Amino acid sequence: MTDIKVIIPAFNEADSIAEVIKELPKSVSEIIVVNNNSSDETVRNAANAGATVLTENRKGYGYACLRGLDHVAKQSKPPDIIVFIDGDYSDYPEELDKVVAPILENDIDFVVGARRKSLREEGSMTPQQVFGNWLATFLMRLFFGAKFTDLGPFRAIKYEKLKELGMEDKTYGWTVEMQLKVLRKKMTYTEVPVRYKKRIGVSKVSGTVKGSIFAGIKILGWIFKYSVK
Repeated sequence: MTDIKVIIPAFNEADSIAEVIKELPKSVSEIIVVNNNSSDETVRNAANAGATVLTENRKGYGYACLRGLDHVAKQSKPPDIIVFIDGDYSDYPEELDKVVAPILENDIDFVVGARRKSLREEGSMTPQQVFGNWLATFLMRLFFGAKFTDLGPFRAIKYEKLKELGMEDKTYGWTVEMQLKVLRKKMTYTEVPVRYKKRIGVSKVSGTVKGSIFAGIKILGWIFKYSVK
């Protein structure tokens, strides 16, 4: 049986985290919530919902993801697939089976859940998110011939391939770093259309001007860094 583990970075997601955990398929062997310096009941609610809860006090999406991967690396038996999903309940956790299907059925290395406009709830992505995704994926097509259309956080990757990537970004550049390194290492990849709804609570990135600016700088920085290598 395929061993799938889920990593959920979470910063003040007390109102949503349990819903995300409860709606993930029962076939998942472990749900790892990384508390990223929350000041609310995120830890308690995640633990009560059955997740393994870790703490990473250094704030940053990448820091939280790396903490989750460190936990996985120390286990005696490595998983087959790692899935990343946000803790804000904007994705549909039950669609995990759809996201991992290309890996299981076609031996694809990496899958992005693409938030297609036709499947998005109105207002679920801010204008800056829509533009940022368009710009980043356009540049990846221009520089690398990529076929990505989204930097969606709901994604799955073979664990052994993920280790090969040597992920290092600590903050907003985590998703684009992963996609660029998949391209650089010529791994196989695809996108799966997924539904997307308004998140619970306010986004810490796209919901603020500062967050949007820093995310944009990080994303473009990674793209230009790889374009000149």
